[in-house]
Amino acid sequence: MLFAPQDTYPRLVGDIGGTNARFALIRAPGQDMEAMLTLPCADFPGPAEAIEHYTAKTGGPRPRWCAFGIANPIDGDFVKMTNHHWAFSIDALQARLELAHLQVINDFTALALALPALTPTDLVAVGRGAAVARRAIGLLGAGTGLGISGLVPTGEDYVPLEGEGGHVTLAANNAHEAALIAWLATRYPHVSAERVLSGPGLVALYEAHAAVAGVPADGLSAAEISSRGLAGASSLCVETLNTFCAFLGTVAADLALILGARGGVYIGGGIVPKLGEFFARSPFRARFEDKGRFSAYLAQIPTWVIQAPYPGLVGAARALERAACAAPGGRSRVCGGTGSRRTD
Repeated sequence: MLFAPQDTYPRLVGDIGGTNARFALIRAPGQDMEAMLTLPCADFPGPAEAIEHYTAKTGGPRPRWCAFGIANPIDGDFVKMTNHHWAFSIDALQARLELAHLQVINDFTALALALPALTPTDLVAVGRGAAVARRAIGLLGAGTGLGISGLVPTGEDYVPLEGEGGHVTLAANNAHEAALIAWLATRYPHVSAERVLSGPGLVALYEAHAAVAGVPADGLSAAEISSRGLAGASSLCVETLNTFCAFLGTVAADLALILGARGGVYIGGGIVPKLGEFFARSPFRARFEDKGRFSAYLAQIPTWVIQAPYPGLVGAARALERAACAAPGGRSRVCGGTGSRRTD
C-alpha cells in the first residue's frame, strides 16, 4: 500500500524504563518534538493507559504512527517487562490506540539510534582517545536496570544492536571486588552486571561493602547513597560509588573489546549523568584501560557521558523515520534497518 509521508503524522514517540515513561509528539514533517512529558510507570496499569493519559493531558492530536523504546527484550507480540509489572500485546496496543503503525523496540536500541544525532554539547568526554570513523560504537547505561547496545556500520548507515548484555556475569578485578561478589552470590543465584550496575544494584553494592567491612548498613536508598557519596558525607558511600564506577569501567571495556568499538563508547542511563565531576575523577577510565596486553588498544577509544535531555525519544523518532523511508511510497534514500518489530 502506497502512502504519502505526511500521512504518517502526527507521530508519538516514547521512552519507557522501569521507573518512568517519557513521551513527545511530532506534529508534521520537519517539526521538532514537542509536549515532552514524563510519567511514573507505577501510576498506570500498562502503556495504553499511560499513552491515553499523555494525549488527554497534552491535548494534542491523535497520533497516526508511534514508536517507543522499552526496557525489555522484544521477541514476538507479547512483552513482559523485567524490572516492572507491565505486560501487553503489541498488536492489541496498536488496535486500542487506533494506530496505523506501531513500532516497539528495546530502549537501548532506541538510544543507539540516537547516537549519530547527538551534538558535542550533548556529550561529556571522560578520558582520552579519538573516534575512528565507520567503526563500531558501544553503548551502555545504568538506571533501573543496565542497558547495553551499540551500532555496527553497514554501507552509509549503522545497524543498532538489540541484546541483553546487562545480564552478563560480573567479573572481579581484584580481591576486594571478589569478596563483594562472593557476598552478593549468597543473595542472588547469578551475580550479573545489572545486579550491581543499576539503582537497586547500587543499594546491593552498598550492603555488600558494609558486610565485607563488618559494619552495619543503614538501609539507605540509591538516591541517598549517591547524595552522601557525592557530598563526601559517608566514606562507605564514597567507596560504594567508586566501586560502582570501577565495575562500569570493566563492563564498558569488555563491550569495547567484543565490538571492536573504535568509534567510541557512550554512557547513558539515569545514574552516571548525575554523578558529574565525581564520575570524571572516579576509577572508571583507569579501569576501562586496565586490560593487560590490550590496555594500549583501549586507551585509544574515547568514552562519553550522554547529557542530552531526551535521547531515547530522539532514537524512537529516528526509528519511525527509517520505517517511513523503507515503506512503499516512502522516500527513496537508503535508511537502513532498525532492529525492531513493525506492525502496520
